[in-house]
Amino acid sequence: MTQTPETLCHALIDAARKAGADAADAMAAAGSSLSIEVREGRLEHAERSEGTDLGLRVFLGQRQALVSSSDSRPETIAAMAERAVAMAREAPEDPYTGLAAPDQLAQNWDLAALDLNDPTADPAPAALQEDALAAEAACQAIDGISQVQSAGAGYGRSSVYLATSNGFSGGYTRTGRSISCTGIAGTGTGMERDYDGDSRTYQSDLRSAEEIGRSAGERTVARMNARRPKTGTYPVLFDERISASLIGHLLSAVNGAAIARGSSWLQDSLGQQVLPTHLSVIEDPHRPRIAGSRPFDGEGLATRRRAIVEDGTLTGWTLDLASARKLGMESTANAARGIGSVPSPSNWNVALTQGDQSRADLIAGMGTGLLVTSLIGSTINPNTGDYSRGASGFWVENGAIAYPVNECTIAGNLRDMLMRIVPANDARSYLSRVVPSLLVEGMTLAGN
Repeated sequence: MTQTPETLCHALIDAARKAGADAADAMAAAGSSLSIEVREGRLEHAERSEGTDLGLRVFLGQRQALVSSSDSRPETIAAMAERAVAMAREAPEDPYTGLAAPDQLAQNWDLAALDLNDPTADPAPAALQEDALAAEAACQAIDGISQVQSAGAGYGRSSVYLATSNGFSGGYTRTGRSISCTGIAGTGTGMERDYDGDSRTYQSDLRSAEEIGRSAGERTVARMNARRPKTGTYPVLFDERISASLIGHLLSAVNGAAIARGSSWLQDSLGQQVLPTHLSVIEDPHRPRIAGSRPFDGEGLATRRRAIVEDGTLTGWTLDLASARKLGMESTANAARGIGSVPSPSNWNVALTQGDQSRADLIAGMGTGLLVTSLIGSTINPNTGDYSRGASGFWVENGAIAYPVNECTIAGNLRDMLMRIVPANDARSYLSRVVPSLLVEGMTLAGN
C-alpha cells in the first residue's frame, strides 16, 4: 500500500529516534506534473513526472546532519536515519541550530481559507496541447512574427508534509496551471524575441491561451529595429513585468542570513527610512489562491502578515530560527527549505503600496528617458548596493514612446534608487510579488 507523506514523515522520525538522534524533523513531498510543448502546429515535447522525495534532519546536541532520498521503502528509511546520525556525530557544533520550542510551533490553521488546491480534475494531455496550440497560433498570426520559438502548457499538483520530534505535524497540497509563449521577429542580428505567460493555482483563473499568444507576438514585434540610446542621466521607468526585481534587492538586503553575515547594504538600517514615507512593503502568506501562500514555514512556525517596511521605515529583518538566534531576535516564521537543504530565511507573498497614476501617466510626465521592459545580467554589490544591469525597452521623448532600444546599461545605487521610486497603479494582484511599474529619477544610462 502506498504510504502518505504524513506516514512517511512519522516513520522517518521514529527511525531517527531508534538510531539515537536527540531530535529530528522530516519532510516528505509527493507530486505529479505534466508539460506539453508544441512547434509549428505539432506536438514537440511531452513530459509527465511523478515521485515522492524524503528529507530527514537529525540533531545530536548542537550538531546536525541532513539526508534525503526518493526511496520510501522501510529499509531505506532505517538506513537514512542511521546514516544521518553517523554524519551528525562528525559534524561541528553549531550553537544556533535546533528545533523550535514546542510553544513556538503552529497549532491551528485554516487550509480552506488559503484555497491552494484546485479540486477540479487534472487536465488531460489533449487539453494542455490544445492550449499550447492556441497560444502558438495567436502569436504566429501577429504581422511581423517570423516564428514562434516555443509555446507550452503545464499542470502540477504537489503535497508537502513536515513533522518534528517535539510535536509538530502538518501538511498541505497545492496545484498550478500555466501557459506560456515566446515569439521571434526578424532574422540574423536584427532578430528580437519576447514572451508572455500566466501561472495560476486554479485553472479557471488562467488567462486565455489566445490572449497570451497574441500579447507575446505584439510585444515581440514592438521591439523591432531597436537602437542604442544616448549616454547620460535620465529617468528610468521599470515596467511592471520586471519592477519586482528592485523590491527583490531590498528583500535580499533585509534577509536575516545576510544581516548575520554582515554582508548587506542595509546592515545598520533597522528603524530607518529606506523608501518614500508613503510606501510600505507588506508580506501576507495567507492570500487565497496565491503561489507563495502557506499556513506554516519550514520549521513549523505559524506564518503571519507583517510589514517589512511601514510608511517608508524598515521595521524588521526576515528571519528563520538560526538567523534569529544569531541576532538575538525572534523568528519571523520565514524559514524555507527543500528536501535536501536546511532551513534558510525567505519571503512569501510581498506587496508594495501602489500609486495613483497609471504607467501611461508616468511616461507622459517623465519627459525624456527610458522605459525598461527587459533586464539581462547584473552586477549588484551586496555590501554597498551599487547597481548595474543590461537593459532594453523603449526610448521616451516628450512624454511619448519614440522607438525601441537595446544594448544599454543602467546604473545607480539601490539605497538612493529606492528612496526616489514613484509607483504606478498597474500591479497584478494575483502574483506572489505585487509590484507596479516603478519610476526612478536620475539614473546613469550608458549607450552610444
